[in-house]
Amino acid sequence: MSLTVACVVLGALVAARASATSPSRRLSGPDVPAGVTAGIAVFDRTTGRFTEQLNAETQFRSASVVKLLLALDVLWDLGPGYRIPAADRTRLEAMLRPSDDGVAGDYWTQRGGSRIIERTATRLGLTGTAPPPAAYPGYWGYTALTASDTVRIYRYLLDQAPTAVRDFVMGSLRRSTRCANDGYDQHFGIPSAFIGPWAVKQGWSGFASGGCTPDAGTPLPPAAS
Repeated sequence: MSLTVACVVLGALVAARASATSPSRRLSGPDVPAGVTAGIAVFDRTTGRFTEQLNAETQFRSASVVKLLLALDVLWDLGPGYRIPAADRTRLEAMLRPSDDGVAGDYWTQRGGSRIIERTATRLGLTGTAPPPAAYPGYWGYTALTASDTVRIYRYLLDQAPTAVRDFVMGSLRRSTRCANDGYDQHFGIPSAFIGPWAVKQGWSGFASGGCTPDAGTPLPPAAS
């Protein structure tokens, strides 16, 4: 089993962590279960430093986390002052909120497959991201990604992307549905460990649905500004 965790720490996330722990408790480092390979990178935007790193440059299968790169590739072409066409807005929201695989597959085919990864890696300065292996050209979820590069993606979104891009992508993630379109409960990990608001794109591969039901799929309300 492998696990990639990348977190860009925001003020709300820091406050949530503080409220969930005793003032006298000191965090000791990642506690990784036996038999699990984990890549972890936690970056604090307030101090501009990584507070946790473990195998941060190790490549893992990205699964649906690559949808962030697909979305940025689409939005990049629209230029400054853009307005997202209604059709793309609907499709991108479906890809980011309930993690629709069909939309991701369509963009992958229409926009050049592995060339999407090569373009976005160059634009964002990603050093450990690579397209799927040559034997699996259509498997966009097999894109290789590191914890450090995942942090770089979020830092681009939060600190460098045009405001409209940041607000659209992060707003879509903030309103993610609990149930993904494939029936998987995508509120595992960061969403289950921290008090909101949070915005995160989950990725999973080779796991059963986990029992997520339509009743659990109600979108979260927008986060307070």
